[in-house]
Amino acid sequence: MTEKGVNTKNNKRKDKNRIVLRTGEGQRPNGTYEYRWTDEEHKRRRVYAKTLEELREKEEEILKDRNHGIKAEARYKTLNELFDVWKQLKRGLKDNTFQNYQYVYNMFVRPGFGKNRISEIKKSDVKRFYNLLADERCLKVSTIDSVHTVLHQVLDMAVDDDYLRANPSNNVLKELKQSHVFKTEKRKALTRSEQELLLNYLQNSDLYKHWYPIIAVMVGTGLRVGEVTGLRWCDIDLDGGMIDVNHTLVYYNHRETEGKKGCYFTINTPKTEAGNRQVPMLDFVKEAFLMERKFQEENHIHCETIIDGYTDFIFVNRFGKAQHQGTLNKAIRRIIRDCNDKVLLEDENPEVLLPHFSCHSLRHAFTTRMCEAGVNIKVIQDALGHSDISTTLNIYADVTKETKKKEFIGLDEWFQKEA
Repeated sequence: MTEKGVNTKNNKRKDKNRIVLRTGEGQRPNGTYEYRWTDEEHKRRRVYAKTLEELREKEEEILKDRNHGIKAEARYKTLNELFDVWKQLKRGLKDNTFQNYQYVYNMFVRPGFGKNRISEIKKSDVKRFYNLLADERCLKVSTIDSVHTVLHQVLDMAVDDDYLRANPSNNVLKELKQSHVFKTEKRKALTRSEQELLLNYLQNSDLYKHWYPIIAVMVGTGLRVGEVTGLRWCDIDLDGGMIDVNHTLVYYNHRETEGKKGCYFTINTPKTEAGNRQVPMLDFVKEAFLMERKFQEENHIHCETIIDGYTDFIFVNRFGKAQHQGTLNKAIRRIIRDCNDKVLLEDENPEVLLPHFSCHSLRHAFTTRMCEAGVNIKVIQDALGHSDISTTLNIYADVTKETKKKEFIGLDEWFQKEA
């Protein structure tokens, strides 16, 4: 007598079609099939299939995984679950970079693609997902790049932890860029005449004059917006004419982390060690700081905020709260609009109008002015806080190329006159 369900030489288990079943295989009452086995951690596992042929294909995959050391639980782990593990283990990132990684994942990956099981994700699935982001959601290539950065790291961890044989996102972003031929607009700096128009308009505008100091400081120092908004009075030496850049103010808009919700500020150390630097103060920058101090004294404005122990910020709003990039960029859009309206009222065919620009464009404008003035490339690198000189050289090459073109136009006109 044999025990029910045990295969013996004379009693093979068969399905309803009289096909002999292998060890671990079984047919369920509804006619579908299942395969049961014990993994390396002695846990009972099972998979299901509509047909015996489909079940045996899954068995072969399971056997292949076991031979390659792939963990059985990979079949049950979703990408979202693995991301949550990666999030707990990730170290060595600046807080704002880490928060941005979480933001792009939760916004674009978690709701849909993140629900896929790790074991089922193929290169074609990643490519299809990126195409969806580009074609249907119309995301910029820079945003898809951020999504890929996170996704690739999570899938790399899946390979390291024996959930996958290879990273299915390898080279997918490169292929996407080649196939879509994304248009990347090179960031243009304000020209000298556009810069003069902007600063002159602010100085003479009753409505926007209070924005002149912070914009003049950005134009005249090349500081990143978080470095400017994070400046305290103790960070500047008006007598010695130096600005000490040693931290940055970061603003999180509607994030949730470590119990904090909504919008909040935090203080970060500079992005790289090169970010710790001293920047000489140009005369008009010094005047801008003095104008800000005078404006605040006349209007009884005082810094009323403490962020991670930092206070006495130079640039605050009328309530004494710290400024942030979003508010500045909104103000800049209004300034561009009203400045151009004024110019057009005075002249229907003006030589100069303000182009669209942002806070970061002012950093680029400062770099351009230094390049045009022939400042040593290492001095430019130090002033901007670039850790990699190739970043500085790329900007320098663009500016000198444009300057060279202008010089040769003048040279051509000179030759024509001589002729």
